[in-house]
Amino acid sequence: MFIDSHCHINFPDLAARMPEVLANMQANQVSHALVIGVSRPKYPQVLELAESHGNLYATVGVHPDDPEAEEYSEDELVALAAHPRVVGIGETGLDYHWCKGDLEWQHQRFRTHIRAAKRVGLPLVIHTRESAEDTIRLMREENAEVCGGVMHCFTETWEVAQAALELGFYISFSGVVTFKNAAQVKEVAQKVPLDRMLIETDSPYLAPVPYRGKVNEPAYVRHVAAHIAELRGMAVEEVARVTSDNFFRLFSKASR
Repeated sequence: MFIDSHCHINFPDLAARMPEVLANMQANQVSHALVIGVSRPKYPQVLELAESHGNLYATVGVHPDDPEAEEYSEDELVALAAHPRVVGIGETGLDYHWCKGDLEWQHQRFRTHIRAAKRVGLPLVIHTRESAEDTIRLMREENAEVCGGVMHCFTETWEVAQAALELGFYISFSGVVTFKNAAQVKEVAQKVPLDRMLIETDSPYLAPVPYRGKVNEPAYVRHVAAHIAELRGMAVEEVARVTSDNFFRLFSKASR
């Protein structure tokens, strides 16, 4: 069985056909999925999915790409994380692609999430785009190794992966690893220790080959696993087993 460790199935493209999305997961041996919180307004949708389906879990957080987003305080994140279906804090991190100028607000938002995660003992789900140096720096300054977490949809260098691994973080690969022009990601996927690897879709975005350019969904995570298996010269069943075991070890509030 495969696990999609990062998806946004509450977004309109997928929410409108939820029974089909869930049926496709089952048909493709995708046993569980983690639905990611990105904002206060969308969080009730995320939580409702996790409460309504035993194989779905939730995280709570505010994505780094919106300077106008309504923040959670540290105490609010701690309170929301007490819910039994909430297994992680995030999506959080830094994004210098969509955001320019003075980004101290983004740094503070990230620090708030890290501090909350340490207080509740839940892993972080970290987004980093064109900001790897500062992302790792803030993780070190805030002692993010205390709670650990995952670098989601990893597209950085092996050196960045090593820095995250040294802090006890996992590395998660999305459909990007299947793209022909993703040599850097393929290299990292070959080098990451198997016991620190996760797979994801980031659906509805970044559909893997052979669905590239179409709406992505959790059922397609098996193609990510298959490509990693090919890169590493191992059976896809082994990638499925290892990444599923890793998921439950990292997100220890989740159960099989």
